[in-house]
Amino acid sequence: MSELPRWIALFTEGVIADLRKGPKPDVVHSHYWLSGWAGVLVKEALDIPLANSFHTLGRVKDVSRRDDERASSPMRTMTEEEVIARSNCVIASTPFEFDDLLDHYGASPERLCTSPPGIDHSIFQPGDKTAARAWLGLDDVPTILFAGRIQALKGLDVAISAMAHMQTTAHLVIVGGPSGAAGDAEVAHLQALAAGLGVGERVHFIAPQPHDQLARFYQAADVLVMPSRSETFGLVAAEAQACGLPVVASRIGGIPYVVADRKSGLLVEVGDEPGFAHALERILSDPDLYAQLSEGALLKSADFSWKATADRLLELYHGISGRDPDRS
Repeated sequence: MSELPRWIALFTEGVIADLRKGPKPDVVHSHYWLSGWAGVLVKEALDIPLANSFHTLGRVKDVSRRDDERASSPMRTMTEEEVIARSNCVIASTPFEFDDLLDHYGASPERLCTSPPGIDHSIFQPGDKTAARAWLGLDDVPTILFAGRIQALKGLDVAISAMAHMQTTAHLVIVGGPSGAAGDAEVAHLQALAAGLGVGERVHFIAPQPHDQLARFYQAADVLVMPSRSETFGLVAAEAQACGLPVVASRIGGIPYVVADRKSGLLVEVGDEPGFAHALERILSDPDLYAQLSEGALLKSADFSWKATADRLLELYHGISGRDPDRS
């Protein structure tokens, strides 16, 4: 990541040159702060309206980062400010991110809008748990699933520590790989933590999987854990719920928008290891609660679809481009 900023100018020159060859697009939509930087340059060179989605925000991540994590670089936060100020529309994935943009960046409310991501319900849907476990080679033991990047921000140390507080002999399956400059060190830290707490044999690291194969893991697990220290949306939680999987997650960022507390999952305060242990134990030991939350998870997942997301984005594009949608 630290090497990417120096390539922005060259990348943007190529984009501008390519766009000048054909019909000018109606809208540029950039994602994250680095492509937002490029998006601003494209907008100003070609006079094209710009929409930007950040997905994560440096200053918001810094509020709850672990003590040994590096703070976001001044380059990142200053670039985020510029992208926010120069975009025609900054797209927040939840009302919580909308508020973060106001509170941490002084964004203009009239340039903010909300459009949650969608999920593919043809892939993420309930399945046969026994068959899914057999396909994955998982034993028939209580299984907690984590899916995502391995970095301090994601709070896997909290999930592993929570296992030491639990009476249920559950296994934690971690699907994902190290992320960022400190990713490999974080994996080593987690392995040492699990061994030191006596749960090392019940923590399993599995390499990142193709997106469409994640559904098998959701179908095979008993509960998804998302102990994030910061989370703009929580797409993994939405996907898991579409498979009928209850979620135990941090009460932070956009997660309460995705997970309905005590209806589709249980929310816990950030970093509360005994709290996560108690919530996981409740779901694993109470079949009635599990069934209730599983049903609620399916209902909640209906809020997030690709069609709804596409329709909302088209509406936003028409708004900043000034084009009549009936003539598109």
